[in-house]
Amino acid sequence: MTKTINDVYMQLFKRFKEGGSPQPSLEARELTAYACKADKRKTADWGHCYLDDATVDYANLLCDRCLDGEPLAYVLGEWDFYGLTFKVTPDVLIPRSDTERLCELAIERARQVVNPRVLDLCCGSGCIGVALAHEVEDAHVTAVDISDEALLVSRENARRNGVSARYVALRGDVCSRPQHHLGAFDIIVSNPPYITADEMRGLDPSVRDFEPEQALFGGEDGLDFYRTICSKWGELLVPGGMLLFECGYRQAGEVAGILENNRFAGIGVTEDFSGVPRIVYGYTI
Repeated sequence: MTKTINDVYMQLFKRFKEGGSPQPSLEARELTAYACKADKRKTADWGHCYLDDATVDYANLLCDRCLDGEPLAYVLGEWDFYGLTFKVTPDVLIPRSDTERLCELAIERARQVVNPRVLDLCCGSGCIGVALAHEVEDAHVTAVDISDEALLVSRENARRNGVSARYVALRGDVCSRPQHHLGAFDIIVSNPPYITADEMRGLDPSVRDFEPEQALFGGEDGLDFYRTICSKWGELLVPGGMLLFECGYRQAGEVAGILENNRFAGIGVTEDFSGVPRIVYGYTI
């Protein structure tokens, strides 16, 4: 029997729901739109569009991968963040809504500076730096990551979102002292690895088995990158420059202490959009 796009959606929805998905409607809609090359914003049309058997089979094969634990974003090869669509691969973390508040604060600060220079450390997919460059038309972003594969993804995302001319992705070890040829920056923003050794052992399999460990593990107490960035990379900030971090849901106080120990001023903690104290910031004197 010939199926419509809506038939496939309902089939996938049932499979996700029976499989215990916490968001069966979202996953079914995203996967159906991707497999059927349909517009997910025009679902009202889905009941009138008929599919061949190969497309129906393809949608179910993708669903099999999700039900086996593979994150939907990796199955799709892309994910939305801050109103933009980003390429994602298993070489980078999946952009999360938890990080959008950090991105928003960095954008707000960048808009207060003429031709701001922004440094995105541990850039991964580039979601923060690319979104900032997209929203602040005179911003110039330098992105740093130790993974060559991640840098390729971030450059592709800059190209996709039309900011390549103002976005440079460089290989660098954030745990080492920076090269001074990078120059001075008005803003440093970072969502570094911050999972502790204990937390790594208890991660959900969808994260532990698929997302890159290198982008997750932040040392025994999860704070290694904060210490290094504050003590070594902070010197790249201009006077009055702003450093912004994302951190784990129980780490804000400790990260604020690291900023204070490194003589940052105006230190503050801000909640993400879910009410979790996840963003810590400070200013150079």
